[in-house]
Amino acid sequence: MSSLPVPGTTAIKNRTSTTARGAHPEPGSDAKPRARAARDPITVLIAVPTLDVGAADSGAVGLVRILTAAGHRAIVASHPGRLIADITAAGGVFVALDVASNNPIVMLRSAAALNRLAREHKCDAIHALGRSAAWSAYLAARLRGIPFLTSWYKGFREQNIFKHLYNGIMARGDRVVALSEQLAELINDRYGMPWQRISVVPCSIDFERFDVAEVARDRIDAMRHAWGVKRDTKVILIVGRIVRRKGHHLVVKAAQRLKARGLKDFLCVFVGEDRGRTHYTGELWDLVLATGTMDVIRMAAPVADMPAAYAAASVVVSAAVQPEGLQRAILEAQAMERPVIVSDLGAGPDVVLTPPAVPENRITGLRFHSGDDAALAAALLRLFSLSEPARRAMGERGRDWVLGHFNAPAVTAQTLRLYEEITGRDKTLAQVARLRQN
Repeated sequence: MSSLPVPGTTAIKNRTSTTARGAHPEPGSDAKPRARAARDPITVLIAVPTLDVGAADSGAVGLVRILTAAGHRAIVASHPGRLIADITAAGGVFVALDVASNNPIVMLRSAAALNRLAREHKCDAIHALGRSAAWSAYLAARLRGIPFLTSWYKGFREQNIFKHLYNGIMARGDRVVALSEQLAELINDRYGMPWQRISVVPCSIDFERFDVAEVARDRIDAMRHAWGVKRDTKVILIVGRIVRRKGHHLVVKAAQRLKARGLKDFLCVFVGEDRGRTHYTGELWDLVLATGTMDVIRMAAPVADMPAAYAAASVVVSAAVQPEGLQRAILEAQAMERPVIVSDLGAGPDVVLTPPAVPENRITGLRFHSGDDAALAAALLRLFSLSEPARRAMGERGRDWVLGHFNAPAVTAQTLRLYEEITGRDKTLAQVARLRQN
């Protein structure tokens, strides 16, 4: 996947650094400070609301790894969470800060704190990975006069004008990063964002970890035993937090339809965190009882061994009812050679190959209309009607697809190029290269 067109670089403050090795500036030219800047590491302040299990949380860890591996620096400001150890292990600096609150007073305090951090660490850019964090980060970046970036991991609901204004901060970056073409189109349509300010940079997958050949049979058996699943039972796996936008209620209704159609030996397993902030889980249980699907629904706790969870599944489903962008779980499932079924809001054609966009011999999954539980049930029936070799071939194509488009080297190169462009380093490096040729 390639990035969308990008604009010229944003001017940044001058910084003192060492001269680039091999550079021979001409007297009276500005080549010397440019050559010095070329070797100066880029320092990015990353503001993310939490560091737990969300896509933005994992995205922050990924950015830290990319930056530090390339010799740059990353400071992460966030509410403390379970991923702090991953941040520090990757070489990042963690600073505890409440950038998850949408209280205006707290946001202003956080903006002041981010401004102070940016000054102390001589940051070249501030990158926000969430709306509440973005408001504080935007103010801090403007106070410091440095570039401001945002990353979209999903589409945000806009029930009213106030939500539109609140979400709009994510479209005010000097560069806006979308994880998929689908999200990029949403940003452009909703906010009129020029394509030149949007960059599409997908997440990468750990293909060594998510490799079905590396998952031992006993790990799969242990997972199925934990779910109370028999060896011949078809497992329909749904991964993600228990929130309404993920469409778990549609899966319950689809399960009722599958039972009515006579499908046997299947189980829908919901693997995800329930933070207890809404009544949605209670509503789900009421729906399960009302539809008589208690025997085919499992609400499991978050799983540590996700490769084994995918390997234990027959299909992985995303029933999202609002734009989800690029879901890591769908990529991981395809990397594990599992067929996927997604709603048209759950993943775009740049994530899952489905008919009619591609011929049947190239598909990696099936797609259904968002919010239509009958269409979801029909897609599941169609998948299970295929022969085992056909389903296996679909899964193998899925792994080939993500291997070619969501690999770490390509994503790393895109990310580093983005930071070089936004901080002006690409022009500096080009100038140094020309000096070395002369």
